[in-house]
Amino acid sequence: MITYRATLDVSRELAQFVAKLLAAECRRRGTPRDSRVLTCFWQAVLGVRWFRDRTTPDALARDHGISRATADRHRDEVITVLAEQAPDLHQELERAKGDGLAHVILDGKIIPCDWCTEPAVNVEGEIIDLWYSGKARQGAPTAATSRPSWPRTGSCCGYPAPSPARCTI
Repeated sequence: MITYRATLDVSRELAQFVAKLLAAECRRRGTPRDSRVLTCFWQAVLGVRWFRDRTTPDALARDHGISRATADRHRDEVITVLAEQAPDLHQELERAKGDGLAHVILDGKIIPCDWCTEPAVNVEGEIIDLWYSGKARQGAPTAATSRPSWPRTGSCCGYPAPSPARCTI
């Protein structure tokens, strides 16, 4: 086996920001100090690696010296603390209205992802795919709200820019 160091091409400030969110969540929950296998910083690095490189949970677990279940739980906690930072649609519409905008652009897209199937049992006891949106099986559904000045052509995050739909406030 060959051991090597790797560099994650994101700023240290990003990992520190996520670590501060995780630390605040641990304080909110009353988690005792030094009771977790990873520090908030290394948990943040684990989560950022998953977002940035699509690192598999097995590789995350191995690289951080933790179990697969712990890696999954830590990744999910990173996703949760980041998602809590995002405003919901109602808040965004109120903000846009307060900024004097007559409309906003609402858009949804199926994005490619490396984890598209997760078996689950529905209320009827049938095994279903947790990620299946009913439209396409090749990715995860997302939604976005943006201001009218958002570019209507070109690309966003490496994907072609969608054609926007208007929503009057």
